[in-house]
Amino acid sequence: MEDRTPRPVRTPEPLPPPDPEEHGRGTPVGRRLVLGMLGLGAAGVAVGGDVQDKLDTVLASVSAKDPTGVTALLPGGGGFRFYSVSNSIPHRGETDYRLTVGGLVDKPASYRLADLRALPQQRLVRDVQCVTGWRVPKTAFSGVLLSTLLDAAGVRDQGTAIHFSCFDGVYTESLTLDQARRNDMLVALTMNDKPVTAAHGGPVRLYAAPMYFYKSAKWLSGITVTKDVEPGYWEHYGYDVDGWVGKSNGRHDDPTS
Repeated sequence: MEDRTPRPVRTPEPLPPPDPEEHGRGTPVGRRLVLGMLGLGAAGVAVGGDVQDKLDTVLASVSAKDPTGVTALLPGGGGFRFYSVSNSIPHRGETDYRLTVGGLVDKPASYRLADLRALPQQRLVRDVQCVTGWRVPKTAFSGVLLSTLLDAAGVRDQGTAIHFSCFDGVYTESLTLDQARRNDMLVALTMNDKPVTAAHGGPVRLYAAPMYFYKSAKWLSGITVTKDVEPGYWEHYGYDVDGWVGKSNGRHDDPTS
């Protein structure tokens, strides 16, 4: 006789928040392709220069679909793990890149790459610390102090926070106005004294030196002064809004700035 006794329904376990360095990965890459990338990465290190920059983009594209993490650690990565929250690497250049500054400001502005380069530049050399544990020592970023752009726009009294938007259409971030005015918050144009590549979030990215690297939004396209803090992409997955290195996210890493 058929047993018709009701059986308890098992509730699925909630999924953990995604790893900022793994989210967005798609179809796994094959072993041959990984081995091929190993060869390309080694070749790029040997050649250096522009070849390495192009290889970074190729390796980042492959890494976005590699669940093994092997390609993320290739020589072409420079110690960084590649990721893209939109499962792609967007590109902008001299002709189509614009950075807007708006919101609660007196003088909204739009900057081309040439405009940003013409402003006073600040160079910072700090360790980069990811919330997932990896660290890249003594990485140089150069660009315009975020405070310079805010001062030029004239922040209104109601403005207490900054919302950052990105041209991948997904990545967002935030800072308080006091945080944004620090002298270690950059709108970065170069990384290790070369233009920031698309794979690393270029041509322009945020660099929040004293915070975990998820706060340094890639592919920066908009700076909006707001009345209140608006949590960014990763904060919606449980990461701290105030992402100070060693003082947030339950971690105790050495400070980076």
